[in-house]
Amino acid sequence: MKRKLIWLLIITVVIINTSCVRKKPTTEYVFTYAENHPKDYPTTLGAFEFARLVEEKSNGRIAIEVVYDGKLGDELSVIKQLKFGGIDFTRASISPLSNDIAILNVLQMPYLYRDEEHMWNVLYSEIGDEILAQFEGSGIEPLSFYTAGARNFYNNVRPIEDISDLSGLKIRVQQSDLMKDMIRALGAEPVAQEYSLVYGSLERGVIDGAENNIPSYISAMHYQYAKYYTKDEHTRVPEMQLCSDVTWSKLSEKDRAIIKEAAIESSIYEREIWAKQEKIYEKELVDKGIEINTLSGEERANFKKILEPLYEKYCKDYMDLINIINEK
Repeated sequence: MKRKLIWLLIITVVIINTSCVRKKPTTEYVFTYAENHPKDYPTTLGAFEFARLVEEKSNGRIAIEVVYDGKLGDELSVIKQLKFGGIDFTRASISPLSNDIAILNVLQMPYLYRDEEHMWNVLYSEIGDEILAQFEGSGIEPLSFYTAGARNFYNNVRPIEDISDLSGLKIRVQQSDLMKDMIRALGAEPVAQEYSLVYGSLERGVIDGAENNIPSYISAMHYQYAKYYTKDEHTRVPEMQLCSDVTWSKLSEKDRAIIKEAAIESSIYEREIWAKQEKIYEKELVDKGIEINTLSGEERANFKKILEPLYEKYCKDYMDLINIINEK
């Protein structure tokens, strides 16, 4: 009788354990997410949050590995890999994406937005929906917008208080005809080069300065050779979370909904992180002796007026859309 009872207990335990194993969720997908910024950068933290949310909402069925520090290539090469399914997800600036999707030029025009709130009112409206629809057939599925703050000028020669202060300065820009023309119109000399080369170029005096947001300026240590930072907010270039169409085609409608939802939620998280870190970074820069000044409203309006011809050159087919944005 005792022996039968022991065997009954053993069988019961085995059944319970087997039941538990069956209930444990299994990972159906392991996807790769490319991020070219460091581990603690706001967009990278947003990527980690996106991966966490997807895993949570899918009960562990979908895992996303975030590969940061540009280990999978720069943004342009990552976008190419994304299109043929070599990479599943990424976060990228709209600047390289605008080479194939012309309407994205609208969102990065100089002095388009009054402030950060204005930009988000545009992106999460019927305008944003219209822009997302333009990705059809591109090989990329757009998921959500991320912030990259405002781009500002910095250099090692002098503070920029009016347009004459830009005269003759060699300013690094992205590989973008729009950005080159903007710098020329403001009286400076554009030097287009990869982001990874900027630090060395500043150190050797190949360039006098560059333009970027505060987190990038401090994380790339450009402040060591460019002590003057001017908050003019000439552009706010949104960034986007993207999925390869190859990957997207593998997913059920349920899983697509999970990923979209996680992308939107991580976007809100990334914006909050960005705002907090930007304040911390700005204080750090002041403590390091960096001279930070803000372009006056009058001078900002002057800069915008000088750059108006660029709107006609790059967005002549979208002037009605730009007028709607101005009225938002």
